[in-house]
Amino acid sequence: MFLGTHTPRLDQKGRLFLPAKYRDELSGGLVITKGQERCLYVFPVAEFGRITDALSSAPVTAKAVRDYSRVLFASASDESCDKQGRVTVPPKLREYAGLDRDCVVIGANTRLEIWDAAAWSEYETDQEQAFSQLSEEVLPGVL
Repeated sequence: MFLGTHTPRLDQKGRLFLPAKYRDELSGGLVITKGQERCLYVFPVAEFGRITDALSSAPVTAKAVRDYSRVLFASASDESCDKQGRVTVPPKLREYAGLDRDCVVIGANTRLEIWDAAAWSEYETDQEQAFSQLSEEVLPGVL
């Protein structure tokens, strides 16, 4: 499970230090792809495989499945951490997420998300207000 908020910086070669506490879980490889709200999703290879299996069993006749799959898989990049714990974020993905230097890496349960620091700050401010005002249970019976 991925938790927490971290603030690494991209270097000039487009590499990002992943938080040390996640490196073991990502040591078998990882997949970076486009996420919603212009962030990047970082999945351990096994988790990306689970998502692949789920999408493979969805009906190809469903337009939403085709559209989502095309963007998800076309933008996906197999990566691995170097000995220092850095991962290279491909240029097209950096462009999509607006990543320049200051980044935020958040734990999002089964994945990490990489955000531009300013975009994350704006998103977090908006969502914290909505979160604090939720009057319905998101997961009935859990919270």
